[in-house]
Amino acid sequence: MNDWPEGWTDDNRSGNRYGQGSDSDRPEGARVMRHVQRPPAPPQQRPAPPRQRQPEPPQYAGGYDNNAGYDNGYNTGQVYGGGGNGGGRGNGYGDGGRGDGGYVQGRPAPDWRRRIKIGALSLVVVVLAVSIGTYFWADSKLKREVDLSKVIERPKAGDGTNYLIVGSDSRAGMTAEDKKKLHTGSAEGKRTDSMMILHDGSNGPTLISLPRDSNVEIPSFKGSDSGKLYPGRGRFTKLNAAYAMDGPELLVRTVEFNTGLRIDHYCEIGFGGFAKIVDAIGGVELDIPKAFKDKWSGADFQAGKQTLNGEQALAFVRTRHAFSSDLDRTKNQQKFLAALASQTATPATILNPFKLYPTMGAGLDTLVVDKDMSLWSLSQMFFALKDVTGGDGKSMNMPISGSTGGNLVWDKAKVKQLVEQLKNDEKVTVSGN
Repeated sequence: MNDWPEGWTDDNRSGNRYGQGSDSDRPEGARVMRHVQRPPAPPQQRPAPPRQRQPEPPQYAGGYDNNAGYDNGYNTGQVYGGGGNGGGRGNGYGDGGRGDGGYVQGRPAPDWRRRIKIGALSLVVVVLAVSIGTYFWADSKLKREVDLSKVIERPKAGDGTNYLIVGSDSRAGMTAEDKKKLHTGSAEGKRTDSMMILHDGSNGPTLISLPRDSNVEIPSFKGSDSGKLYPGRGRFTKLNAAYAMDGPELLVRTVEFNTGLRIDHYCEIGFGGFAKIVDAIGGVELDIPKAFKDKWSGADFQAGKQTLNGEQALAFVRTRHAFSSDLDRTKNQQKFLAALASQTATPATILNPFKLYPTMGAGLDTLVVDKDMSLWSLSQMFFALKDVTGGDGKSMNMPISGSTGGNLVWDKAKVKQLVEQLKNDEKVTVSGN
């Protein structure tokens, strides 16, 4: 029995001594070897495609080679970002041969939050710049000509702020045509045509008209120009005579002496400025309860709601010959002034530069104030006037007890009570005429 694997003989065993290391001159009998299966051969891999030769980069003028000596390691034959014009080839991922390798570089989404912040900040900067510019422009136009430090023997200040608002018959800046149109005449100088005390406090504003024919005592005073001291003579006269004698400073001194109320600020506007303000805002709507005419002022009004232009408005507040008493005229002045403030201090005017600047310019051109009046104080006065008709304020005439020599005599007891309420910033309960 032959123990060698099939195909082996003694002849081909003699020269091959691969066994278990025996010392015998004959090899040991080979053991029968079990059948051993080879593991399946791995699948034959496809050879990598030959590397394509990179096109040589263009040579630039002057011998400069932008890509000389640079190998980016992507010489696989694929083209990335080649677009859809057939210049590239598919990448094997079903991209339809777009030639972009399946990778698209999109634009980043806009950062709207950042854009909104930048836009809001820019808007704030613009608004601040315009506001500051407007402030300095308006401040430069104010005529601070009244020096209240020249007023002597002044009462103590109370709570709240008291403004003396004066409408004068000044024709400054008016042409001959303006004077004819507005029926102002051509009188030289200026006189007070209306006078009001506006108290602005925590209990709402109070507007008190001082009739020009009020019978008051002219006290001692210091001349506004000369600085000379003039002693009081106990002389009683019409209130508007004080302005004619020595201007705004003596008028303030006379009001303070006869009321005991300290005036904090003075504000005066002439005929021309008043009419221009009304025209700048497009007129003022007013409800006139009774028709009246006055050839002296040019007034000719029918009863009912109507919009007054500058010429008509000036005639309305100046008319006195059509009424039996100057008290009726002061009521009209209060009514119109409150309506003017109410219709001017609106978003349609304040937020519209085409209305705001003409309105401010028209008023500030003829507005005369005291040296301590700021734009802030002036705006506070204006909005307090607006509130008079808004339900939070009160308008009245100075309480009158009778008349003497054609002048109106104040009710001393009521005036004293009224002044105490104003000083203490209390709600005014006193009624006027």
